Amino acid sequence: MNRIDEHFAALKETGRKALITFLTVGDPDIETSKEAIRTMEREGVDLIELGVPFSDPSADGVTIQEADERALACGTDIHVIFDMVEEIRSEIKLPMVFLLYYNVVLQYGLDAFFKKCAEVGIDGLIIPDLPYEESDEIAEYVEKYGVYQIFLVSPTSRDRVEKIAAAAKGFLYCVSSLGVTGEKSSFRTDFGEFFGIVNKYAACPACVGFGISNGEQVRELSSYCDGAIVGSAIVKAIASGDTLEQRMSNLTAKLKDLKSGIE
Repeated sequence: MNRIDEHFAALKETGRKALITFLTVGDPDIETSKEAIRTMEREGVDLIELGVPFSDPSADGVTIQEADERALACGTDIHVIFDMVEEIRSEIKLPMVFLLYYNVVLQYGLDAFFKKCAEVGIDGLIIPDLPYEESDEIAEYVEKYGVYQIFLVSPTSRDRVEKIAAAAKGFLYCVSSLGVTGEKSSFRTDFGEFFGIVNKYAACPACVGFGISNGEQVRELSSYCDGAIVGSAIVKAIASGDTLEQRMSNLTAKLKDLKSGIE
């Protein structure tokens, strides 16, 4: 069984919501990323998204764009990231997924990429620019290597929601609102209506992301689904320190705040 399925099954038994966190790998360096992953597991995160830096991250706001630039500037690429995951996987038991753009996968080679993911312990892929309607391009490799494609669905998906939710594996990434990633002070989406449809058809747990930055928002939005996803607030916490110790202290404080929303 995929680690994602195992972890969500365990959460269901306890009735607890999931906290999923994101970091840009290589921002500001690989050693910081490794320590951030360790800190996330130690502080009780349920799944970790590893952002693969990209020169044109169209789905991301300024915070993650700048993190990508810093990571790329220090030489972070998919080969470096695979090496990091392989090194750290023996001590990290949580599910880990890549958030990356499709061009990275294509350049590596489809079969080779999925094979490498399975070998190093990556459990799924979130690919913002490969929508559900085009997922057949990688479906055979998802099946062959057991590395899930995590589908995204948004309030504007409307008549697509049923099909996407029913086909989802691992977890369904529910986008909270229009626009790119980044912290938000409020949300205009009618979550009752949106998740009424999602939860009716979802074949796996549904989690909400985009804009969530504190424990109160985690509590509010996860009440509609199975968990919350936090990205930019985590990236900002890591980037706000001058030393590794300061960065991990800031990250730990942010994680404790976020965890308060599901405890």
